[in-house]
Amino acid sequence: MDGDMTAPAGEAICEALLAAAKSAGAQSADAIAISGESLSADVRGARLEQAERAEGVDVGLRVLIGRRQATVSASDARPATIAALAERAVAMARVAPEDPWCGLADPGQLAASWDVAALDMLDPAGPPDPAALEDAARAAEAAALAVKGVTQAEGAGAAWSRRRIHLAASNGFSGGYARTTSSLYVSAIAGEGLGMERDHRAESRRRWASLPSAEEIGREAGERAVARLNPRRAPTGAWPVIYDRRIASSLMGHLLGAANGASVARGGSWAADLLGERVLPAGMDLVEEPLRPGAAASRPFDAEGLPVSERAFVRDGVLTSWVLDLASGRQLGMESTGNAMRGASSTPSPGTSNVRLTPGALSLEEMLAQVGTGLLVTSMIGASINATTGDYSRGASGFWIENGALAYPVNEITVAGNLKRMLAGLTAANDGDETKSAVVPSLLVEGLTVAGG
Repeated sequence: MDGDMTAPAGEAICEALLAAAKSAGAQSADAIAISGESLSADVRGARLEQAERAEGVDVGLRVLIGRRQATVSASDARPATIAALAERAVAMARVAPEDPWCGLADPGQLAASWDVAALDMLDPAGPPDPAALEDAARAAEAAALAVKGVTQAEGAGAAWSRRRIHLAASNGFSGGYARTTSSLYVSAIAGEGLGMERDHRAESRRRWASLPSAEEIGREAGERAVARLNPRRAPTGAWPVIYDRRIASSLMGHLLGAANGASVARGGSWAADLLGERVLPAGMDLVEEPLRPGAAASRPFDAEGLPVSERAFVRDGVLTSWVLDLASGRQLGMESTGNAMRGASSTPSPGTSNVRLTPGALSLEEMLAQVGTGLLVTSMIGASINATTGDYSRGASGFWIENGALAYPVNEITVAGNLKRMLAGLTAANDGDETKSAVVPSLLVEGLTVAGG
């Protein structure tokens, strides 16, 4: 089931961690082993700036004694380290405060089978030659510099990695999987002196051969930087704002964050009273797709060994479910939605994988024409978001829209509103990027407050 011939090493590490935990006095435990290897090459000024090859392993152990738990981790899987980790974890758990919601899954809740191969998470070609990484980074930088108006490249890089994850627990669960990621990026600078502007393009895929060409990535990075030259301030007032698809998924991230069961259980979510209520326009679904083949965040089971499946957290505009792991589900009197996430040094917590928002009928160009006058946001910095009220304020830059077309670049602006009202009145374009984990199209929000500085 692991889908990777080296997976038994992770399985053996987890078994050793569980055995050590039992010997040290744990009543129950789970363990995770994350190993990986990576290659990267960074180029600046057509010269290789850095090349790196790395391998490593991180292990994590959670032990439970009654309703007390503790988690420890290390970047070392030697037997002596495993024994010391288990002893430390048990000692910590004995003095930890009681948590009435912690605990492993019941055996009947566990994923019984899965098909890793169907998720298409591995590059069958294996790692690219390091020289190919360097050549791609150099070609991307050259393509950016070839764009008229680009004065320098801030850097370009290519990378490949393979990550293996194995999870096992004393309730009988044991499973693992591996995924590869290839990426290529370039950052370009246009203009001179105080008038310089920068932008970038970065792409990642499961397979190296599936990446867009270095020339395409470099050219678009350069064109984006040049388009930002000579920015102005946007007129202050209440205007329609279009979130370009590059950053539109951030709005869905705010919604899913508010629907996070841990936040709801703590009483720290602006959506705490919205279960079963409309949060998006009618006809709009927000669906998690953890089994989408080839996607960046696909996985065959969650971090507590529970099965995963497609789930609409919003159906026809209505919030249908919280995002739950076992602990938050118990606290709220609900079943886990199979959304536990975990790293080596942390206990499980709720989180989502790949998501998809229902697209609209308009292209971005048609949406610009419909807006007439307003703002297209292409990048954002900082955030001031009140988790309890949903009040929202972020720094932004992009382009001012006049007569239904892009008129001039703008920067140093702030957009503000309230997430409840913003999300309920969204209009979606039809330009979602199928290569991204979050397939979210450009989104129009009416009547945001724009402060032009």
